[in-house]
Amino acid sequence: MTTGASGLTHIGASGEAHMVDVSAKGDTVRVAVAEGFVRMKPETLSIIREGNAKKGDVIGTARIAGIMAAKQTANLIPLCHPLMLSKVTVEITEDQELSGLRVEATVKLTGKTGVEMEALTAVSVTCLTIYDMAKAVDKTMEIGGIRVMEKSGGKSGDFRHPERG
Repeated sequence: MTTGASGLTHIGASGEAHMVDVSAKGDTVRVAVAEGFVRMKPETLSIIREGNAKKGDVIGTARIAGIMAAKQTANLIPLCHPLMLSKVTVEITEDQELSGLRVEATVKLTGKTGVEMEALTAVSVTCLTIYDMAKAVDKTMEIGGIRVMEKSGGKSGDFRHPERG
């Protein structure tokens, strides 16, 4: 993998963008975990919890949307490699202190490149779907905190966000 003058792998010496050639890299098991949240009014959280949203099952629909999004990352983010993912999970949990829902996505494969972007895309689309399905009752919802919490595999090694413990 070559690094351009900027120190970034997707930028060539003269500043042009390109997809990184990973063909010489060995296959390793790669896992990434990302998280995010949707903050909302307590009444909105109650509507979602009780299954009374007019658009239907918010949690189930958002989970499916996140899984589908992870599989489509290369179609959404320029220069991402299309990957054969072996696992995508999306967990959505209620957080009373936040007054909202926390989202965590785990993505796994055995391959030549990492899956951080797929995990981040899964979380982002899950949060957007929650917002979309509940916006009729709460336009003040806030999406935030989207970040990689863990990653393993590959040349750069393992990473664990300091807040992960």
